[in-house]
Amino acid sequence: MFMLLTLDSDYATAPVSAASEGVQASDHVFDILITYGSVIKLMHEKTKFRLHSHDVPYGSGSGQQSVTGFPNVDDSNSYWIVRAIPDSSEKQGDTIKSGTVIRLQHMRTRKWLHSHLHASPISGNLEVSCFGSDGESDTGDHWRLEIEGSGKTWRQDQRVRLHHVDTGGYLHSHDKKYTRIAGGQQEVCGVREKRADNVWLAAEGVYLPIAESK
Repeated sequence: MFMLLTLDSDYATAPVSAASEGVQASDHVFDILITYGSVIKLMHEKTKFRLHSHDVPYGSGSGQQSVTGFPNVDDSNSYWIVRAIPDSSEKQGDTIKSGTVIRLQHMRTRKWLHSHLHASPISGNLEVSCFGSDGESDTGDHWRLEIEGSGKTWRQDQRVRLHHVDTGGYLHSHDKKYTRIAGGQQEVCGVREKRADNVWLAAEGVYLPIAESK
């Protein structure tokens, strides 16, 4: 099994065998756990678009870096690094349980998945943007992981919701698409109600091995 390593300086830049690097590999995707430091793509369950960002600001609302749903699987702007919140005792390689508050850092631009009370451009729901940098992050970047079903620890291809701590909005997408700058990409926003359109799954990525207990 091969996994594409990221273009980020924290990782090698060429594909390597997952087994040779200690990266989790399995014939059964449900055996692969998401750990802190893993670099993943999040797939919107209903539309199959990937959570995506790029160095293009919104033309309304906050004017921050836009976040969209992207139709193609092989775009490097859809990679996100799973991070703990500041001052947490969690470390790279630790597994993540349902109810944990996490952050997602956009790999290419180093900004954080963020939300606030600005209106989203198409539907008028809560805007979701990318904001900050490696050294700049606030509670607007905090998302509570909610695992659907009986599982308690986040695994690949497990149905999850991300619940924004500050606004109470769930990370959401739908088939409402942009027509100009991000033509063909669909809106990502926050919605306060649980709906079928706010379920996501971890798809492609580099899944770091579980840290050994000391």
